[in-house]
Amino acid sequence: MSGRTRLALSAFAATMLAAGSLLPLVGTSAWVLQAAFLLAVQCGVGVLARRLHLARILTVSLQVFVTLLTLTVAFAREHALFGVLPGPQAGRRLAELLTMGADDVSRYATPAPATDGIRLMLIGGVLVIGLAVDVLAVTCRAAAPAGLPLLALYSVAAGLSDGGAGRLWFLLAACGYLLLLLAEGRDRLSAWGRVFGGVSRTPGGLAAGAGGSGSARAPVRTGRRIGAVALGVALVVPAALPALDGGLLGEAGGGAGKGSGGGTISAVNPLVSLQNNLNQPEDRQVMSYRTDSPSPRDFYLRILALDRFDGAEWRPSTRRLRDVPDRLPQPAGLGADVAVTDIRTDITASPTYRQSYLPLPYPASEVDVQGRWRYEPEGRTLVGDGGQTTRGVRYEVSSLVVEPTGAQLAAAAPPRADLAREYTRVPSSLPDVVEETAERVTAGSAGDYERAVKLQEWFAFEGGFRYDTTVTSGSGTAAIERFLKDKEGFCVHFSFTMAAMARTLGIPARVAVGFMPGTAQADGSVSVGLRDAHAWPELYFEGVGWTRFEPTPSRGSTPAYTLPDAPSPDASDPALPTEGASAAPTAAPSASESCPAQMRRQGECGASPVPGAMDSADPGTPAGTVTLWVVGSLVVLTLPLVPMLWRRRTRGRRLGSPGGRAPTGDLRLGSSVSRAPAGTAAEDLAAWQEITDTAWDHGILPDESQTPRKAAARVVRLGGLDAPAAAAVHRVAGVVEQVLYAPAPGTVSVSADDVRDVRAALWASAGRWGRLRATFAPRSAVRVIWAVSERRAEFGRRWSDRMGRGRWAARLRRPSRQQG
Repeated sequence: MSGRTRLALSAFAATMLAAGSLLPLVGTSAWVLQAAFLLAVQCGVGVLARRLHLARILTVSLQVFVTLLTLTVAFAREHALFGVLPGPQAGRRLAELLTMGADDVSRYATPAPATDGIRLMLIGGVLVIGLAVDVLAVTCRAAAPAGLPLLALYSVAAGLSDGGAGRLWFLLAACGYLLLLLAEGRDRLSAWGRVFGGVSRTPGGLAAGAGGSGSARAPVRTGRRIGAVALGVALVVPAALPALDGGLLGEAGGGAGKGSGGGTISAVNPLVSLQNNLNQPEDRQVMSYRTDSPSPRDFYLRILALDRFDGAEWRPSTRRLRDVPDRLPQPAGLGADVAVTDIRTDITASPTYRQSYLPLPYPASEVDVQGRWRYEPEGRTLVGDGGQTTRGVRYEVSSLVVEPTGAQLAAAAPPRADLAREYTRVPSSLPDVVEETAERVTAGSAGDYERAVKLQEWFAFEGGFRYDTTVTSGSGTAAIERFLKDKEGFCVHFSFTMAAMARTLGIPARVAVGFMPGTAQADGSVSVGLRDAHAWPELYFEGVGWTRFEPTPSRGSTPAYTLPDAPSPDASDPALPTEGASAAPTAAPSASESCPAQMRRQGECGASPVPGAMDSADPGTPAGTVTLWVVGSLVVLTLPLVPMLWRRRTRGRRLGSPGGRAPTGDLRLGSSVSRAPAGTAAEDLAAWQEITDTAWDHGILPDESQTPRKAAARVVRLGGLDAPAAAAVHRVAGVVEQVLYAPAPGTVSVSADDVRDVRAALWASAGRWGRLRATFAPRSAVRVIWAVSERRAEFGRRWSDRMGRGRWAARLRRPSRQQG
């Protein structure tokens, strides 16, 4: 194994060891295997390119292209040209994933789920760092600066993990860097020959005279010890000096901040944190409350409303905050003819629940809470100010239970123009299938209310959707399209898809995020856990206001005003939140198949039955097709480089190690055509051929009518060579003349250094365009065509001889009458 190959393997190992510090950031480690495979491909391309002696810029460019190609196949294959090549659509898809990943990073508490955006950022980051390390350490032979990208990778992980990237990961990253330095040191020392160490056998030997102690340690061993000491100092000093506060190795501070909450919703936009909460192994309590609501099963605690859909995600609009009034304004759109009930609720947040939005029943009319809170009127939410959070807060809320009837919702007047314009806006990137599906599902509806009910019924019962919290999260247009195709997801997918479909139908819609009612306790209180986190759509009806709908199967409760011929809610309704209502969701149905559909809609059969999920019939692009296109693309991209690659290979063969043989065949030197002798003579003739071809590459055409001596003088004159290079040309020409014409060739042979000196002089005398032409489009590469033409002609002659003068011709030849 060559020194550069060992160095490349060390660069790969160092990058992967440093990438280990990213593991605490994500809940799964499967992405590391994909990153390792793609990084191995990238490093392998670099090794092959350096074996072909390509220029540095070509080696790096080839690695960059292969990296982009692999990322396209891994993350944007359906948008790529022919399923492989990165094009404009693939670029937009990768940019969209990076945007989504950046938003997820800023919103998720670690460990975050491995969404497509986060996976692209992790794997792409590892590949970028790996490329930088490979370029510095292997291509440029400077391993020491390669530690900076490795340090950057660890620093990013340490900054995002809030102490998760501890001493172990730093130790692994440092060991990888030391391994890289050791490989480079070994490679450099090997260029000087064998490293000797130990005691000299002679009393006055070099070891005794230089070492003083009678021993000399190998430099490699000394370097290992220095590295070990430096690593130990880096680990011990931060722990020994309290003033450093742990630095990159310290743990996060006390409190229940992000990272230590263990799955609490701690982001400004909690929509993307729902999946993390629903999949927590322990359903920890985030708050408890007592209420006098007549319908506890419909008592949802709302955090905020997401009313802006930009194509990448649903998010809350930026609005001006106000001081919290003593009594909140009347809810927008609520008419006097709609029945309402005033209720009061005492809420206590858990000490581990840290959130900047205050969970409230909707619509709240009065809030009694201590601390620094601000009021946002449009969403009717309270937001903490100056670092104020819900941690351990106790507060009382007066709110309204709005009880519209189906007739009132069906008779609702059109919404205000400004409200309809803001809440029915959809991005231009929304796939057409969303609107087409919404129109198909609601075909024949008499109004917006009936359309909304049909959408809810289609998602919850009739559409064949399956509830699954393990599905990849996301709230952009691509996630909506994937959800409608695969028909599996959790409350996030159901809520934002129904809201988007409602907007395409002209119904004002937004997505609310908060908690379901929770589980009743023996002492009369209700406990709300992590797994009660939920998202649901709110649709606007004039005269009623923002109205909750529940499209998610097996979660929450279906509103009474969406049920056909449903009786009015009764204060004596004994339906309380039960253990089943807030248990961890499961994909398996728990209701009896014999349960009537009407009872299922009212939530009286337990978990809703799940219709059979549709299996995807699309297997994706076949692996054979992908391989074919990849190979074809590489061939197309490599074809223009064939002349340069052939020229480099030929030069290396001609000027190879001692004992190598020049190519056999006729060597055209001046007016003489001679068969190359074996041994050293063949090497001498190959060296002269290399000088002739190098001059040809730089614009000096070979003249077959001249002797080697005259040809050398012509190269010196036309190439403008300096004295040393001219002497080198004449030395080679003299040796070649002896080989070709002397009865007994001399013992002097051509030195490869002379050939390299001539090439360097021709390179220096040429202009920029001449150098580029000599490198990428060498004129002497036409010999390849000549060789192919000669082989073809030779094959034709042999075939003609075999077929024309062979047995077939003998059989067809007319017998001669002459004898003898």
